[in-house]
Amino acid sequence: MSDMPLATPLETTEDAFLGGALNILQPREGPRAGLDAVFLAAACPAASGQRVLDAGTGSGIVALAVARRMADAMVTGVEIDTRLVRLAEMNAARNGLGDRAAFVPGDVTGPAAALQAAGLALEGFDHVLANPPFLNIGEARLPPEPMRRRAHALAPDELARWVKCLAAFCRPKGTATIVHRADALLRLLGQLEGRFGGLTVYPLYPREGEPASRILIHGRKGSRAGVAIARGMVLHGADNGFTPAASAILRDGARLVIG
Repeated sequence: MSDMPLATPLETTEDAFLGGALNILQPREGPRAGLDAVFLAAACPAASGQRVLDAGTGSGIVALAVARRMADAMVTGVEIDTRLVRLAEMNAARNGLGDRAAFVPGDVTGPAAALQAAGLALEGFDHVLANPPFLNIGEARLPPEPMRRRAHALAPDELARWVKCLAAFCRPKGTATIVHRADALLRLLGQLEGRFGGLTVYPLYPREGEPASRILIHGRKGSRAGVAIARGMVLHGADNGFTPAASAILRDGARLVIG
């Protein structure tokens, strides 16, 4: 457990993930994880003994879902809000993952040197993950509470700084995986260019015949290979329930191979 100064405690809910394999405390009013986080964790190709960084970890769901699926992986989450860092630490302990999960207070849009001072090693991670805020400031009316605002929207140059952070802490030939809105594809490709290559874009479709609502982008640091568009996955069937493929990810903790 960290030695951060105490902050005002958050009102939380307890939520089950991966069919109950993880029981997570989340802020009742604040950033709350769901389908996007579980798919991001499922797409991380962590192998035994490897190190994984989750940028903007929030309550730790992505990092802990990776640790639950891959029993020998070491996961680290970095989060700007110290209250969420404490919550992530609690979630690691209550799910029996405290020995393989560490959570560090820090700003992924700030200088890499500040994150180094907090204990992160440059190029020290085999895989880096991010679920950045989906909106740009000015695109929509945002909640007034600062923690929720940060979770929803970025300043114009902040996506570039998220990607720069991922590249700084990913080892050479390591991988990065990002989940985002489908309409952010061109913006993401522009930021990843020159840092990660061999990119695979994996669309998530709400229903058969509908446009993708989310994308996962997966690439390798330093690769010069081009971009591929994967077939992707349909999430809901005609009965509005999850498709068998989606259910395997969300409830059974299956790995999603996308690149």
